[in-house]
Amino acid sequence: MNIGQKIKNYILFTKFRLSALVIVSALSGYLFAGGKTGGEIALLMLGGILVTAASNGSNQIWERKLDILMNRTQNRPLPQGQMSVVEAVIVVLICLLGGTYLLYQLNFFSALLGLMAFVSYVFIYTPMKQLTPWAVIVGAFPGAIPPMLGAIAHTGEFGALPGALFFVQFVWQLPHFWAIAWVCHEDYSKGGFYLLPSRSGKTKLTAFRIMFSALMLIPFSLFPWLLDLVGNFSVVVASVIGLVFFLYAYRLYLTLDDKDARKLMFTSFIYLPIIQFVYVVDKYFFM
Repeated sequence: MNIGQKIKNYILFTKFRLSALVIVSALSGYLFAGGKTGGEIALLMLGGILVTAASNGSNQIWERKLDILMNRTQNRPLPQGQMSVVEAVIVVLICLLGGTYLLYQLNFFSALLGLMAFVSYVFIYTPMKQLTPWAVIVGAFPGAIPPMLGAIAHTGEFGALPGALFFVQFVWQLPHFWAIAWVCHEDYSKGGFYLLPSRSGKTKLTAFRIMFSALMLIPFSLFPWLLDLVGNFSVVVASVIGLVFFLYAYRLYLTLDDKDARKLMFTSFIYLPIIQFVYVVDKYFFM
C-alpha cells in the first residue's frame, strides 16, 4: 500500500473532516469566552482534533462488522481489510494520548472534558445505538462538549457562559442528527441501528418530534442573552435563523419526504456555525 492510500485510510478512519467541523465549535467557545492567544488556539484545535479523531476511530473499531452491511460505511478501512484492528487501536491511542496531553497544556478541565467526551461517546453512546433510539440523546452530551471545552480552555473554570454554549449545541444536535437518521434510515436499519426518535420509522410522530426539537432550539439559543452575555443583535439573528430552521422541520412534518429531511440536515450544518459566531461578533462589536 502506497503512502497516499495510507493517508486516505487514516483520514477515513478518523473522519478528519468531521473532526475539523467539531473544532470550529470549540474555537467559537474559546473566542466567545474572551480568548485571543494564538498558542492557546493551536493547542485547543490540535488537541481537540486528535481527541475527536480517537473517538471516531474507536467508533469504527466497535462497529467494523456492522459497517460492511451499510452502503455509507462499507468502504471504510477496517471492513475493507485495509487496516488491521491492532493498527486501528494504535492510531486511537496515539490520538487520544496526544490530544489529551495538548489539552492539559491549556488546563486540567480542558483535558478532563476531552476525556469525558471520548469515554461517553465510545463506551456509552456507541453500544447504545443498537439498543434504543434514546442513544441519540445520550450522544448529544459528548457532542455538546466542544464549545464548552473551548470556553473553559480560556477561563479554566465552569460557569454560566460555557454552560449556555453547551445547552445550545445539545438541543441543536437533536433535529440535526434525527434529520440524518431520517435520510439514512434504510441504510442504518441494515446495521441494526434505529436512531429516529420513534420506533414507528418515518411517520408523523417521528416528524413531529423532530419539528418540536427544532422549535425548542429557538428559546435555547437565547440563553446567552438571558444571561446577559450577548445583546439584542444575537436575539434578532437567533430568532430569525431559528425560525427558518423550524420551518424546514415543519415542512418535513407536512410532507414526510426524504428531500425535505435532506434540506433540514444541510440547514442544520449551516445553522450551528452561524449562531455560534453571531455570539462572538455580538460580544466584540455590539455590546
